[in-house]
Amino acid sequence: MTAPVVIFAIGNPSRGDDAIGPEICGRLQKWLENAGMADQFELIEDFQLQIEHALDLQGRALALFIDAGMNTPAPFIFSRIHPSTAVAHTTHALAPEAVLQVYHQTEGKAPPPAFVLCVRGDAFELGHPLSLSAQQNSEAAFLFSKKLISMATLGAWLTLLDEQRTG
Repeated sequence: MTAPVVIFAIGNPSRGDDAIGPEICGRLQKWLENAGMADQFELIEDFQLQIEHALDLQGRALALFIDAGMNTPAPFIFSRIHPSTAVAHTTHALAPEAVLQVYHQTEGKAPPPAFVLCVRGDAFELGHPLSLSAQQNSEAAFLFSKKLISMATLGAWLTLLDEQRTG
């Protein structure tokens, strides 16, 4: 059975703050298992998004992409995304919006509602650990992710999005 929510955690654990996505993913996996909710969420960790990730959207009610961003306001931004071939706010091979576009083109229908949690990172050098600021931003994003997971419906995520905008 396909889990209703898919969470993509994107980043390279060997490149400093680019490890934010995988770091949050590992913490979420443990939290979901302890909370008895692991079967409701599929967590997919990868260095970068590829067109094949469009297949992971099949049968989902919601999708969340977690990634580090260089010029992202601290600690993170949470935004809704839609299919597009023109968006490139990430340093990875394929932007989340492009994955949604591939899904739309291959499946002939709209992808599931999708959101990005982009966490501010400052230092992306090879072989470095997470910076102190990235650790703090990751903690805030992890707590926010737990909130998203505990209210995993489109309506609830849109409400959280509105709350974040109005601050």
